[in-house]
Amino acid sequence: MDSGLTSPSSHTHAGRGVATSLVASFLFAVIFLIAGLLPGWGAEEIFGWRVVLTLATLGAIFPFLPGARAELRNLLFKVRRRPALLLPGLLAAGIVGVQLWLFMWAPLNGVALSVSFGYFLLPLTMVLAGRVFFADKLSPLRKLAVAAAAVGVAHEAFSAGGLAWPTLVVCLGYPIYFVLRRKIGFDHLPAFAAELLVLLPVGAYFILAGPHGMGSGGGTNGLWAAWSIGILGGIAMALYLLASKWLPLSLFGLLSYVEPVLLMGVSLFLGETLGWSALFTYGPILLALLLLAVDSRRKALPKP
Repeated sequence: MDSGLTSPSSHTHAGRGVATSLVASFLFAVIFLIAGLLPGWGAEEIFGWRVVLTLATLGAIFPFLPGARAELRNLLFKVRRRPALLLPGLLAAGIVGVQLWLFMWAPLNGVALSVSFGYFLLPLTMVLAGRVFFADKLSPLRKLAVAAAAVGVAHEAFSAGGLAWPTLVVCLGYPIYFVLRRKIGFDHLPAFAAELLVLLPVGAYFILAGPHGMGSGGGTNGLWAAWSIGILGGIAMALYLLASKWLPLSLFGLLSYVEPVLLMGVSLFLGETLGWSALFTYGPILLALLLLAVDSRRKALPKP
């Protein structure tokens, strides 16, 4: 029976988890910013460095991550027992590859706001995915949140003549990715590393064929920034997954709303603008996120 008391160790893990989640969100925003400040670089070349160096970074810190070795053994056991799982695993790798590329492409091409809007919608589309694929119950507050988000989406679609394709790729692609990984039991760090391993040949090709690749004569200008994106990507992902282990799911979900706010700030810093009509888009979306936050907080409170 839950006594409603919290042990000192759980307080410690919660404190670490909050700090870890916030740092991960900050690092993802920094990656978004660096990508937007690399004129003369193609998104494909930056994507290549991110794949290569994120994989290398995860490999370096893997021995120090709690539970990672057990998860790797479990992954290998599942694949040996059911080789057919490799097919949905390859599909997951393709989806995450598109998402990683888009995260680099958007700030370089003036559509960072469209991607950040997709991340604003992502918690809502994840709620709907949980309802459809896992029969999750929708509380009254969650239903109100979905309705509020629908108002914002409807306004954006009406005023812009439809939702931008980067927005749709983010808010619809990631739920497919996460549902697929959970269905096949690959929702952990070793599986993500395996997906990067699948993408490694593509990433290496983009590096070699890019304007700064071997024999291109493009020089090394900005190479440090591309390397930073890859290294920070690995650290951010590891911190993100650690936070998911240390925090209650409700609090972890609440903290995930920090990232789209930071991404919007980066988008505005890079020169994109929002008109007054955006209030009718982002106002209902922010209300929806507030309702989800209140609902998550209520679920996190101990039962009397």
